Amino acid sequence: MIDLTLLENMKGELRRGTQILAVLSQLARNQYGYSLLQRLEEKGVSIEAGTLYPLLRRLESQGLLKSEWDTTESRPRKYYLLSDTGTEVYELLKEEWKAIVRELDGLIEGANTK
Repeated sequence: MIDLTLLENMKGELRRGTQILAVLSQLARNQYGYSLLQRLEEKGVSIEAGTLYPLLRRLESQGLLKSEWDTTESRPRKYYLLSDTGTEVYELLKEEWKAIVRELDGLIEGANTK
């Protein structure tokens, strides 16, 4: 019998490892937090707001994102965009992700043939 709690925990660990790449992939254009959550959700990627906002702040403090406040609306919004460094890191992470997928596909397919 499969322990469903254990399985859900493992699936969560797999997803957490991809969240940075998912977020960076959507910030070639200005996005504020809620619009980014919606955009990711539309593409089938679910990230909790309590996870996203600290991640955005961390990526900004690491120099991967730049931000600016828009106060022209009744509700101020902080918009995020990839910095030049963020764009470079995103491209490198994307290549690393593709390599990992190839490696794991090889392992998984190899395991299925034995």
